[in-house]
Amino acid sequence: MISPQQQQQQQQQNPYIPQDNGVQNSEFPNQYNNIFNDANAQIGINVGKNAFIYGQDYVARHIPQSMQMSALKYYFQVSNIYVLRKLGLVLFPWRHKPWTRQLQRSESGGQVVETYATARADINAPDMYIPFMAFTTYILLNCVLSGLHGSFHPQIIRALASATVAYLTVELLLLKLGTYLLSADSKLLDFIAYSGYKFIGIIVTMLTYAVIPSPALKWGTFLYTATSNSFFLLRSLRYVLLPDSNAASNPTHTVSPSQRQKRIQFLFVYSFVCQFVFMWFLTM
Repeated sequence: MISPQQQQQQQQQNPYIPQDNGVQNSEFPNQYNNIFNDANAQIGINVGKNAFIYGQDYVARHIPQSMQMSALKYYFQVSNIYVLRKLGLVLFPWRHKPWTRQLQRSESGGQVVETYATARADINAPDMYIPFMAFTTYILLNCVLSGLHGSFHPQIIRALASATVAYLTVELLLLKLGTYLLSADSKLLDFIAYSGYKFIGIIVTMLTYAVIPSPALKWGTFLYTATSNSFFLLRSLRYVLLPDSNAASNPTHTVSPSQRQKRIQFLFVYSFVCQFVFMWFLTM
């Protein structure tokens, strides 16, 4: 027979006591578990969902489907050479000239119409291919890095995508509000394209830190890529806020000196201050 003292010793040495299992499960290494219980993260996810639904409803109610497809096709007319040159332009925009968008002529209803050239023919034209691929790469890269650290969870994809869409939605709303208050003509699809180029610099910063985990190198890379992206936007968005009198979109529009000064200030704040803030949040 086994004495009560021996039974107590066996229970103390038993590795399958339920209390121990509970401790082991609570120590599972996953740094993203708090995301799904954090109030701020849930707010970002909800904002992203609501903004996406609102955007779908707005487009469906105000823009015919034929116009949607026709407009989107313009932003995906790219070539391999254009993609390589555009990536280089976003990262090294310092000596690029000129920044003026090229015009192309076409006949419509027996009349000659001037429109902006596509990205395939003009490196200064905005496109959505690079921003879309950069956005997708940003999400996948975060998942890969979290997997390498043993902290990947399938819900990370949804949480990160929703939070990123929320940031981009806030940025687009600020940009549209600014152009509305300044009475500047604007195209939403152009702004969506330009807002997505920031992911190029963010990806470079993340890859640099993943290969060489040095905080100094990370912040140095971030400062450079954020500055280059800001300079790129400053020069690219100039045709929107400070249009040329010969521009195809508004050939008769003139800007008064006071309006011009306000638009320059807004362009600087958006291109540098806002971009640094949004890139910092997305890099973190």
